[in-house]
Amino acid sequence: MIPIKTESAWRGTSDCRQCGIRDMVLFADLNEYDFAHIHAPIDDLEFAHAVALYAEGSPVQGIFTLRSGMVKLVRNTLDGRPRIVRVLRSGDVIGLEALAGPRYDSDAIALTAVTVCRIPQRVIQKLAASSPRLHTQLMHKWQRALKDADDWLADMNFGTARQRVANLVLKMRNPSRPDVAVLFSREDMGAMLDLKLETVSREITRLVRDGIIEQMDKQGRIYFVRQPERLSVA
Repeated sequence: MIPIKTESAWRGTSDCRQCGIRDMVLFADLNEYDFAHIHAPIDDLEFAHAVALYAEGSPVQGIFTLRSGMVKLVRNTLDGRPRIVRVLRSGDVIGLEALAGPRYDSDAIALTAVTVCRIPQRVIQKLAASSPRLHTQLMHKWQRALKDADDWLADMNFGTARQRVANLVLKMRNPSRPDVAVLFSREDMGAMLDLKLETVSREITRLVRDGIIEQMDKQGRIYFVRQPERLSVA
């Protein structure tokens, strides 16, 4: 975990007004009056691949807005198996459960190198009380996060192995370039889809062989989606 800017880390504050993705993240609707009431540190941080932002059951430190990269939310099943319940990307808010309780309800782990803003809980609580706009925005984001999590689990846990893998490829397409899907390790995909590693590898190979997707890198993480309509009916 490294501060992006020494100056930012020293002051303990981020310049949210100059944020490149401000329109996407939590503070999109704040005005100058709202910003004047932010006195606690809001840190710009970066996490390397596979590093945890926080652990399931750990005390809440705050809410994170994801500026770049991808983060997986992981929970353990009753038999101890890790299950990925959602993948978050740039513009998403991480740790919204902090609004309702003192502890996080999942592990948040960097799937790639990520940059985030960490917003202390006391800042959120104060702004929610003083800014009706932010309070409404928080509730909308929380409701959307719950719906997204439900939709994610529904799509990822039903159907044949081929259908699950195809649905994942569709969901992991780049929003700014939907003909490209960025995947991750086969182990992570298996944990997400409740499939064995070998099964995931076999289904990816079949999609490539059938000309539906085309591998673009040596690691097998980036794919050109040649026939998205066939993924929808896989």
